[in-house]
Amino acid sequence: MQLLNVDQLTKTFPRVPAVRGVSFSVSEGEVVAVLGPNGAGKSTTLRMIAGYLEPDSGDAEIAGFSIRREAMRARSRLGYLPEGAPLYLDLTPHAFLAFIARLHGLHGPAGRSAVERVEADARLSGVMDRTIETLSKGYRRRVAIAAAILHDPPVLVLDEPTDGLDPNQKVAMRALIRRMAERKAIVISTHQFDEVEAMCPRVVLIHRGSVVADETSAALAGRTLSGRIADAFHALTADGEAA
Repeated sequence: MQLLNVDQLTKTFPRVPAVRGVSFSVSEGEVVAVLGPNGAGKSTTLRMIAGYLEPDSGDAEIAGFSIRREAMRARSRLGYLPEGAPLYLDLTPHAFLAFIARLHGLHGPAGRSAVERVEADARLSGVMDRTIETLSKGYRRRVAIAAAILHDPPVLVLDEPTDGLDPNQKVAMRALIRRMAERKAIVISTHQFDEVEAMCPRVVLIHRGSVVADETSAALAGRTLSGRIADAFHALTADGEAA
């Protein structure tokens, strides 16, 4: 079942066409990497899906709800982790996540249960009562991830989900993403090709505002003699620059 359907999204900033008719879909059980060099339109595309930017044209459906016609219903079914996700640094993770639960309409036992679930999933026990400003970058990232998945949305858009995590934490995060993927559609944006190889069986590659590849990770890597996704990425986005 398709849970995310992106259809001809377009966005132009003053004199700069950022996204040119981007389309792709993600089904339940899929983990898809959206890749692109800086300035390719990748982040703009994800922000339109998440409702942070209004598309000039095109649409996207999240669990069947249009981001343009049914924006609130669409957003309620999306978990979004932006790069450098802002947090309330003077709150503890427990207070912050309880606040996020209330924003999603989860009160009383339902809210407490949701907070306890993401505390375990993001491995936050031991820091829940410390202020966020005292936490390491890795723990702050885990708090942000916990907030993104707290309402158990069917679609997740995660921008650099393992940024700041140590190797052991990365392994745990990959395992969490694989568990969640069984009943969700997950989009991951990252510049770390090892993360793509470890978590994403499919890649959507955006360059100059357009989709230039949408295929399995194995097929994309197979475009090169080396069999590496990084080399295929470079070949499709280098614009003639020297390697």
